[in-house]
Amino acid sequence: QGRPVESGGGLVQPGGSLTLSCTTSERFFDIYDMAWYRQVPGKERELVASITRARGITYADSVKGRFIMSKDNGKNLMYLQMSSLKPEDTAVYYCNRWPMKIVARHLWGQGTQVTVSS
Repeated sequence: QGRPVESGGGLVQPGGSLTLSCTTSERFFDIYDMAWYRQVPGKERELVASITRARGITYADSVKGRFIMSKDNGKNLMYLQMSSLKPEDTAVYYCNRWPMKIVARHLWGQGTQVTVSS
């Protein structure tokens, strides 16, 4: 399993939108349960949204109604559409397998920085 590559982050004003993308060198989005996570300095990495065979797409309460997760297995791409962004959404966003505890430390990508600020 290779490390995912996240992109699409940036600086956006409160209320704005961004779409993050995730890809890997190997095709496994259609094999594994996947998720988006985020982390701010000094805090634990947290689950933002997940796509699992058992439960479908689920979201953290803090992003429900504002974020949409999707994936295109044919293109080996996964997305996180973020709207109505808030300053508290500022974090480095990562994609990887779900659940987080099965992901070895060396298999995390660089992530993509999202900064929500006026």
